[in-house]
Amino acid sequence: MEDTIFALATAQGKAGVAIVRVSGPQAVQTLSQLGGKRPDPRGSRLAKLTDASGDILDHALVLYFEAGASFTGEDVVELHLHGSVAVIRAVLRAIGDTGLARMAEPGEFTRRALMNGRMDLTQVQGLGDVIEAETEAQRKHAMRVLGGEVAERVGMWRHQLIRATALTEATIDFADEEVPEDVFGEVLDLITTTKAGIERELTGAAGVARLKSGFEVALIGAPNAGKSSLLNALTRTDSAIVTDVAGTTRDIVEVRCDINGLAVTILDTAGLRKTTDTVEMIGVSRALARAESADLRILLHEEEIAPAWPVDRFPDDMVVRSKGDLNGDPRAISVRSGIGIERLLTQIGDRLSCRVSDSGLVSQERDQRVLVATRDILAELIADIGVEDADIIALRLRNAASVLQEIIGGVDIEQVLDEVFSSFCLGK
Repeated sequence: MEDTIFALATAQGKAGVAIVRVSGPQAVQTLSQLGGKRPDPRGSRLAKLTDASGDILDHALVLYFEAGASFTGEDVVELHLHGSVAVIRAVLRAIGDTGLARMAEPGEFTRRALMNGRMDLTQVQGLGDVIEAETEAQRKHAMRVLGGEVAERVGMWRHQLIRATALTEATIDFADEEVPEDVFGEVLDLITTTKAGIERELTGAAGVARLKSGFEVALIGAPNAGKSSLLNALTRTDSAIVTDVAGTTRDIVEVRCDINGLAVTILDTAGLRKTTDTVEMIGVSRALARAESADLRILLHEEEIAPAWPVDRFPDDMVVRSKGDLNGDPRAISVRSGIGIERLLTQIGDRLSCRVSDSGLVSQERDQRVLVATRDILAELIADIGVEDADIIALRLRNAASVLQEIIGGVDIEQVLDEVFSSFCLGK
């Protein structure tokens, strides 16, 4: 924390603008060593940056944020450079040559923001999710976490437990004075309400996990049913080879796409049929196994009446007739004409959206473990109210509040920081 750190905060490679961030007690002195003058706080100015020999590095726009009003909570200087690979390399080298700053470690800027009270741990994790977001649903969820909703929810639960603790301790500290007789009734209500809220959050954990990892949709059917063509149509790619030769698809072809704001991987599987071809038999076996684990399955057929499927049927299976341009069935889809494709995409999106409609906010496995531990403590407390001594109840309530606080990062979180920040990029 005493070091001044620097790093490229934008993506590697050629760009219109590249930003180098310098944070720490020597940030302004580092700028001076490059020939630049500090702007007013939260202001900017143009600067001709030079190296130690006086050679011009770049004409840059310099921004300055003073300690307490910056992302990290420290003095921060941002150098907005021309996005040339050579310029970036020269400026980074010149900063290192000053001896005033060192290259930042992955996530170190955000770690300093946490340690300086500019963010809590849930917001740090939300920022990581924002960076990793691929779809609109992932972005919206990550922004809610980054905006502090998890911290607010956990803070509310913790406040309820502290209130319950205070009421319980009142019966100990003022045992010889008048204490409302219904104190433990309110304590029980507070514990029960908190436990119910935590359980609702845990119930939505599965939906959050699927929101982040994405769904799998398997296309299943006989050879030449149109699975590969449908894969290409749904994903708007040419990922699967399409021919009239039965058994062309031997292995599973996977294409990740965005459907209704959700990350979805479409799986094109080998045609299901009896065969003596060893390679095709392996493909059919893999198709059956993957079909069992898929989140949603589209059973594709071109016959007028759907065949008997060699897989166990699931309630959410979608049976779809293909090649509507040839058979004239108004309910069938046609990859060639595009009829029914958008409708099918909407149906897939609607079915998968229902599975994340009640998603919670907590997505980290570590935080979920904390919620489970807190819930279990509260469940035992509910059973012991009126039976256990008040001082023991108060101690266990304090323990529950302390455990819950680990999610925000206020209690004993040093051991988890390396894991949290290891996935961050260098400029964060």
